[in-house]
Amino acid sequence: MRFMTTPGNASGTPETPAEPAADTAPAPTGIAAQDWDQAAVDPQYRAAVVDLLGALAYGELAAFERLAEDAKLAPTLVDKSELAKMASAEFHHFEQIRNRLTEVGADATQAMQPFVAALDGFHKQTAPSDWLEGLVKAYVGDSIASDFYREVAARLDSDTRQLVLRVLDDTGHASFAVEKVRGAIDADPRVGGRLALWARRLMGEALSQSQRVVAERDALSTMLVGGVADGFDLAEVGRMFSRITEAHTKRMAALGLAA
Repeated sequence: MRFMTTPGNASGTPETPAEPAADTAPAPTGIAAQDWDQAAVDPQYRAAVVDLLGALAYGELAAFERLAEDAKLAPTLVDKSELAKMASAEFHHFEQIRNRLTEVGADATQAMQPFVAALDGFHKQTAPSDWLEGLVKAYVGDSIASDFYREVAARLDSDTRQLVLRVLDDTGHASFAVEKVRGAIDADPRVGGRLALWARRLMGEALSQSQRVVAERDALSTMLVGGVADGFDLAEVGRMFSRITEAHTKRMAALGLAA
């Protein structure tokens, strides 16, 4: 999974699901109100963050590789150059996370290793057959992972939260994908049915892989279900995946596809 996101706005348009307004959001409590030095005193929390950053780092590295591959399928030189620019941005994101892991005393390669098989497996099972499928995968499939990380970021210490949100910034792929896919559907409406089926497959595979990764990493799963102070409880995990599903439906609408 690649970790692209679409920027949120207050109106909640189909292209950009709304995020809570800053003045209505509750004040941070628990770990979310602490910085890294304070929160990392808890070894379980520290292990969870290293896992989180390891998964995110490999996702960004994989995104760089895949965007470079997708550029080969691009129909025009302009499209190729746009994807190359986005790939460069993803590699810069990877470098930021790698550097942060080093700063906190973790080995970046070791932190990424547990997530290689799952993410490579996802990409192997969802290899696009053409240019349009690649764009839909980046826009829909990757955004599911990005939504997940944004949900988790709300419960992280302030330093880690800022880093995670920074590397989830859209590289421009969102609007690029919407423009190209909607244009293709307008030109040939039959394309929409095929891409809608593809997007539903991506949704299922992405959620399955996300849940599997969390379940296999004790520190990360403990943080999500509330074993670390101010974490999610089981009911909130269910609500979290419901919100991710709702955001997926809005993105499908933005593409002109049925969920």
